Formats: sequence, C-alpha cells, structure tokens
Amino acid sequence: MYGKIAFLGSGETSLAGGRIFESLIKDLNHPPRIAIMETTAGFELNSDLVAQKVGDYLKTRLQNYDPIIDIIPARKKDTAFSPDNPDILTPLLSADLIFMGPGSPTYAVRQLKNTLAWDVIRYRNRSGAALIFASAATIAVSEHVLPVYEIFKVGEDTHAKPGLDLFEDCCLPLSFIPHWNNTDGGADVDTSRCFVGRERFDLWRQQLPDDQIIVGLDEHTGIILDFETSSCSTSGVSSVTVIDKKKIEIYPAGETFSLHDLGDFCPAELEDGISAKALEFLRNAPDPELAPVPSDEVLALVESRQKARNSKDFAESDRLRDQIAALGWTVQDSPDGQELVKN
Repeated sequence: MYGKIAFLGSGETSLAGGRIFESLIKDLNHPPRIAIMETTAGFELNSDLVAQKVGDYLKTRLQNYDPIIDIIPARKKDTAFSPDNPDILTPLLSADLIFMGPGSPTYAVRQLKNTLAWDVIRYRNRSGAALIFASAATIAVSEHVLPVYEIFKVGEDTHAKPGLDLFEDCCLPLSFIPHWNNTDGGADVDTSRCFVGRERFDLWRQQLPDDQIIVGLDEHTGIILDFETSSCSTSGVSSVTVIDKKKIEIYPAGETFSLHDLGDFCPAELEDGISAKALEFLRNAPDPELAPVPSDEVLALVESRQKARNSKDFAESDRLRDQIAALGWTVQDSPDGQELVKN
C-alpha cells in the first residue's frame, strides 16, 4: 500500500509546512519516526545544520506526537557519507515519514541516482511510508529537472536535465516547479517559476516530451497525493497549477481533485525497479530499533581516513583506524571502499 506523498513549493518550517507534516502523521497510533535526508544540501559545508533546523522545527511543531527524528547524512557518493553506505541508511527502514528539502536539484540527482538510498526510499513508500519533498527536492524527483542555479545564477542556456523520476514505474510523467509565484524580483525582474521567470520557463517546457505534466507549486503551498483514495488535496496559502498539452488547471488551497488529473496512475509492484543490492539490504537488515548507527564523529573519521589513503598517507590512515576502533567500530577495506562493522 503506497504511503501518501506531499510536495511543497516552499516553507517546510512555516505554518503551512507544519500542517502538511502533521496531516501525514496524525493518524499513526505510535510516535512517528521521521527521517530527514541531507542529500539535497550535501554540497554545503553546513548541510547537517540545514537538516537539523528542520528536525528542531518538527520536534516543536509535532511535540504532541512525540516524534523521533533521524538525520540521514547521505551527502555525497564515494565518501563515508555516501547514499550507498548502508550504515547511515538504517533509520529509513523504520521511518513513517521521509523528508527531503532545500539545496540543489541537480546535485541531488547526481548523488541519489541509482543509489541504495533512492531505492530504499521508493521501496519504503510502496510499503506504506509517507514522503514529503520541498523546494529543490521537488524538482530533483521530477522526470525532467529545471536546473535553476545553472540558468539563474551561472547563466547557462535554458535546458532540461533528467531527474530522479519518482513516478517512473507508475506511468505518471510528472515534473514539479516550486516557488511558482515567487516575486522576489519585484517590478524589475520576473522571478516566478522558481526564479527563472516565465520566458525561460516556456523555453524549458518546449524541450519536454508532449506527454509531460507540470505541477507548479506556489510558495507556502503544497499538494498531497493519496493513492488509497486516488485523490489530490491542495494545502497552504495559495494554489497549485497543473499544466498538460491541452489545458491549465489551477487548484486553490482547500480543494481536492482526482489523482487521474495528473495522469493514468498505475501502481508499481513492490520490487519493480529496485536493485538487487537494495532488496538484499531491505531483507537482511537488522532490526532498525536495535541496529547500531555510527555517530557523526565516527563517520567524519572514516572520511578523513579515506582521504589519507587516497594521498597514500598510510601512517595517518592507520592512526585514524585505531581512533575509529577506540570508538567501537572496525573499518574493513574493500574494492568498493570502506565499510564499518560494530565491534
């Protein structure tokens, strides 16, 4: 049974965002476990603080539900904080709600595409966990990505890039644009359509396949997809815009409409498109309530050790290995990198 999926145009720590979070966990009969992915902001030096800010907000906003918050530091491939590192992904196995938010859409795609983390997230949603994506993450999980920073900040020509395509196995050709009604540019610059403006948005849209359905999310406004009732509901302060090749529909906050307005949804089987590596992890992983999880200190030491090994500073590598061992973990080297085993 698919869990609900919410998309938020902005404001995950606003009143509107809090209401969407609450709507996804309010019917649970136990304290909700919420996993917050760092990946979208993983290129930032303070990505842990970006995620922790959301976690702190949820602890306060959802305090009546006694939430358990887990930060997933899956920041960058080929590091100790890799989205392929099973040691840091264990909390996903018991999460009732998984969140991913601000950062860079294209960075998130590069770091999550074909990874253990992305497979686990999709599997968990198909088995009942709710998902919520905000801001940059909504773009990243689209079929086609609007490369906002590359166009708006770097000055690259308007173009589309492949996204994570959350609904690839469900027959929904969806692409999301947050900050749809942004007005930061005032009267001088059109910053709607996630800061690129209408003109460049139209150029981007022209590059997409004819069957593409675009969902524009106004700021502090979101949409919740409920697969059990085959319905979508708009929540927040403004509206959601749905565009296909034939028409444009605007759904104001408080309105509910059919999921079929987003396309002919066909639910995927639980294991469709999930890698063998992910299925093995999901089937054989220890009880997430009991499994040890390495601390940020241990992971930082592992990352430093990898850098030492890459520079052939084996004395430093050995010193860091001993330091890691003193914290209760053994580092095992393999052709695929370093693996942590609890002593």
